[in-house]
Amino acid sequence: MEKDEIRDTQTFDIIDVAKNIAKEKGIDELEVIDAMELAIAKAGRTKYGFELDIRAHVDKKTGRIGLFRYQEVVDDIENLPIEERINKINHSSLTKDNKSLNIGEFVKEELPPLDFGRIAVQTAKQVIFQKVKEAEKTMQFNEFKDKIGDIVNGIVKRVEYGNLIIDLGKGEAILRREELLNREVFRRSDRIRAYINDVKYDLKGPQIFLSRAHNNFLVKLFFQEVPEIYDGIIEVKSVARDPGSRAKIAVYTKEKSIDPVGACVGMRGSRVQAVVNELQGEKIDIVLWSEDIATFVVNALGPAEVDKVIIEEDLKKIDVIVPDEQLSLAIGRKGQNVRLASSLSGWSIDILTTSQESDRRSEEFKSLSQKFISFLDVDEVIAHLLVTEGFTSIDELAMVSLEELNSIEGFDENLSKELIERAKNCVEKTRIENLSKLKEFGVDEYLLNTKLFSTDQLLKLNDNNIKTRDQLADLSNSELIEIFRDMNIEKADEIIMEARKHWYKS
Repeated sequence: MEKDEIRDTQTFDIIDVAKNIAKEKGIDELEVIDAMELAIAKAGRTKYGFELDIRAHVDKKTGRIGLFRYQEVVDDIENLPIEERINKINHSSLTKDNKSLNIGEFVKEELPPLDFGRIAVQTAKQVIFQKVKEAEKTMQFNEFKDKIGDIVNGIVKRVEYGNLIIDLGKGEAILRREELLNREVFRRSDRIRAYINDVKYDLKGPQIFLSRAHNNFLVKLFFQEVPEIYDGIIEVKSVARDPGSRAKIAVYTKEKSIDPVGACVGMRGSRVQAVVNELQGEKIDIVLWSEDIATFVVNALGPAEVDKVIIEEDLKKIDVIVPDEQLSLAIGRKGQNVRLASSLSGWSIDILTTSQESDRRSEEFKSLSQKFISFLDVDEVIAHLLVTEGFTSIDELAMVSLEELNSIEGFDENLSKELIERAKNCVEKTRIENLSKLKEFGVDEYLLNTKLFSTDQLLKLNDNNIKTRDQLADLSNSELIEIFRDMNIEKADEIIMEARKHWYKS
């Protein structure tokens, strides 16, 4: 009786051990007990045979350890391969106590308590350690997977080939060399702040990837320093960075009483300076965002002054005209200012000086004038007047109304009629010549006769090796839009579906 009492006391201690391990590792107590059950079962198989289905159960209240052999109840054991019979038992062989079991259920035979030897104890320790380690990894993954996009504080644990291993307290993270700022150096035991860029789970466990070069690291720093951004009063619209060198951040608010740029700068620059200090002196331009792209681009190019902008919406391109003395400031060192402004706005930006733009306009004026002189057989005065009024092609002139053309100073009705007639003849002549070229190129009749494309568009299709109806039908809407930048998705779908109709005819 005395021995039983001692054994019960010892087995009850297993619950205390599980609680202590769970508390120390910060994991669930039940996970520790599950690990112990696996360890005891493995020790049991070491004693009774590795081929047996042996399982351990720990009573969660008393701590009593039960070791059992499991055998599955089958209808006819003779029909099974010999190697599969070891953990099976015939239904007809069941004892009176187990007769109620059905096929597929298990007979549980309790085995004598284990007398843990040195090898068994070592085996059990290894299994418990492994399972606790796995539980820790799962806990770390669950802890950090929901923190992607947050800033964390850590201590540099070690440096490996330029990459930093960061101790975050409840786990380790890696900060790759390319995710550090330019010329930034950290050593062992240094404190560091970084942005959680990604969290993955692989064979090594949870992999937490940090960054200090990510655009959102800058955004999150402003969230911490500017209460109006944290509260959602000021919105960060876009960010562009050369990590460690310079950055631009576009901000906006609907509150008319708040200056978003001033709020981000702070009293005497205190707020923005706190961010600059964290980023090792990275210069930060805070830009006022505007729905009007021209205004936004002008703001983004600051501190350079801008005379005017010319927008090409179809190409998402903007030509920015600046005074000659502002050119270097607008472009920035190694093109940094214009590159960041382009990234911030999402538009392609070309910088021209006033004199360059004047030269370009003069060249364009001469080129267009010569085009009208050549194709319409008119003198320089008329050609110059047409260009001055904004005509850029023969097609535009062919489609203009008589009244509109007649309103040009110096033009009378007869001259206007003659110009429109000449333009139409020129367009038709060009169309016929282009159709002839397209036939020579092997473009099929469907494309030549369809009203879905102009001859200029057919030439563009030919340039992209689209010569037949099937080749057109085989395109996706995005591929067709890639060819015709000014085409919307609805028009592209309409053209492609029309071209595919013959595929569905029986």
